Amino acid sequence: MAVRPKSPDYVIFFAIIGLLGFGIVMVYSSSAVSAYVNYNDSYYFLKRQMIWATLGLLAMLFTMNVDYHAWRKLAKPAMIITLILLVLVLVPGLGKVVNGARRWLGFGSLYLQPSEIAKLSMVLFTANSLAKSQDKIGSFIKGVVPQLLMLLVVFGLILKEPDLGTALVIGGTVFILLFAAGARLSHLGSLGALGVAGIVAAIIAEPYRLKRLLAFSDPWADPLNSGYHIIQSLYAIGSGGLFGVGLGRSREKFLYLPEPHTDFIFAILGEELGFIGTATVIILFFLFAWRGFKIAISAPDIFGSLLAGGITSIIVLQALMNIAVVTASMPVTGIPLPFISFGGSALIFTLAGVGILLNISRYVNMK
Repeated sequence: MAVRPKSPDYVIFFAIIGLLGFGIVMVYSSSAVSAYVNYNDSYYFLKRQMIWATLGLLAMLFTMNVDYHAWRKLAKPAMIITLILLVLVLVPGLGKVVNGARRWLGFGSLYLQPSEIAKLSMVLFTANSLAKSQDKIGSFIKGVVPQLLMLLVVFGLILKEPDLGTALVIGGTVFILLFAAGARLSHLGSLGALGVAGIVAAIIAEPYRLKRLLAFSDPWADPLNSGYHIIQSLYAIGSGGLFGVGLGRSREKFLYLPEPHTDFIFAILGEELGFIGTATVIILFFLFAWRGFKIAISAPDIFGSLLAGGITSIIVLQALMNIAVVTASMPVTGIPLPFISFGGSALIFTLAGVGILLNISRYVNMK
């Protein structure tokens, strides 16, 4: 007898609404100055974030009401489309270059970031593939290598943009899915060692990445260049104290801290809302992680379990990396904070993924 879907997990739903609320407020607060300087409109980024948030919520409501099993049929087509987009974005004249990175496709003010689609499609593809090959997961050649081949292609294309942060998030998520599916620890250990070696090679191969690594170890050695981001971010967070300097009263957003409404929005949040504000955001992410992984553990089938675990992991890993960068806990890499940072396709596809997670929760007995 078919299982009748229940109500979705409201802890996740309201945690996401809370994070979106923080995001909309902080996007306006952190971007008002630069928006006025560059576009003569303090509300420039706020208006766009409101549109993206609305579209994202509609996408979440849609996927929340679609049986998650239906997405299995789209796993391969979605991956093919993603690969095509990842190739097209690298073509000169098609991909838009911003700050030396070619990550966007589109025209006018409408742009799509293929790597954001890659996050969701890679989780869907890997969950479906691992669910089909459960009896082979103990074999490195038959169970693990097929997942690695697709990962290497996607990783390489995203690294070419270049976008090491997103590539690492996707790689880390696939590693977690392999572990959840039952891959041998010896295989995972070997892959982990090779992955670390590959990351080191990628850093050494690009001078700007090596500079960021050196700046991470001692940002004050080059305070006006490679260490500038980290120093200004720490100034922002440090000046916030317990309660912050007050909403809208940040000093770092007056063109001192680069990317205050995207990659470093958490620093502005810490400056204006203090420890209380940052702790609240971290708690909301913790609630999302707790319920998301609980859904993964309790899902009625292996595909649902892996899909829920993958969606939760990719969001949580990205949040951890962003917060680690902003707090100087890891070298600078350009990656936004989910639900909080300004962004179009990132917000829409992330919320669409949350909707799938909420649909899985409708078939789980949550307490």
